Amino acid sequence: MLSIDLTNRRALVAGVADDAGYGFAIAKALAEAGARVCVATWPPALNIFTTLLERGKMDESRALAGGGVLEFEKIYPLDAAYDTLADAPEEVRASKRYAGTGDFSIEGLATQMRRDFGEKSLDIVVHSLANGPEVKKPLLETSRAGYLAAVGVSAYSLASMVARLAPLMRSDGSFLSLTYLASERVIPGYGGGMSSAKAALESDTRTLAFEAGRKYGLRVNTISAGPLASRAASAIGIIEKMVEYCAQNSPLEQPLTAAEVASVAAFLSSPLASGITGATVYVDKGYHAMGMAATKL
Repeated sequence: MLSIDLTNRRALVAGVADDAGYGFAIAKALAEAGARVCVATWPPALNIFTTLLERGKMDESRALAGGGVLEFEKIYPLDAAYDTLADAPEEVRASKRYAGTGDFSIEGLATQMRRDFGEKSLDIVVHSLANGPEVKKPLLETSRAGYLAAVGVSAYSLASMVARLAPLMRSDGSFLSLTYLASERVIPGYGGGMSSAKAALESDTRTLAFEAGRKYGLRVNTISAGPLASRAASAIGIIEKMVEYCAQNSPLEQPLTAAEVASVAAFLSSPLASGITGATVYVDKGYHAMGMAATKL
């Protein structure tokens, strides 16, 4: 029987701060397939996340189909806006929200993982990171700073993570990110430069697939997922309308679930997908294929 087997593989899912989004669902799917899972969390959300875990508030969502619960091997602080700790402004490093987290940069994450597990100890990296501080603003009203912040965290951070984590990975490893159809179609209300960031992420996926493939033997793919009414997506302000509209106008009319995206992520991270790299894989109930709104007759 053909199955996804990630036994003895270690995964890092960057961008998990609760149990409601794609990142958590992917972490759970990887664990279901046998992987040991580490996560990286935005420092201001880290204490809340770990407290909820310790108090059992996520026990129900952590339950695995085969028995037991999802356990995180390590939980790291990560602010993907910064490649090194020196890049973070003093007011950020001194902030109470970052207190006690140590080196929360991408370089700091790589250094800590090397200390914890040694060289060639990582197999899977999932980039579930996005931030657009001005996402509610139309592009015409977006500031340069807001635009660059969106691209920096949502796209460039993938290149930075590949550069710093690839040396820790075994030669058949996989990088995976999450993109959205706004990269190629106009989604009114999804602003602040986020559409540009997603377009950059998809372009970088192709380039990084070539460069990391030739240099390290690694694969790099991205999933274009449909909208999900997660806590993080609520920042958009119209996420419920986006979910409803896509369900009404997709070939498959049900709302997309996080588990459906997570299953594809587990597949793409596994040896079963060894021939797939540089790809944008649509997991959106077929919405991307539509050229006009569906009309009920």
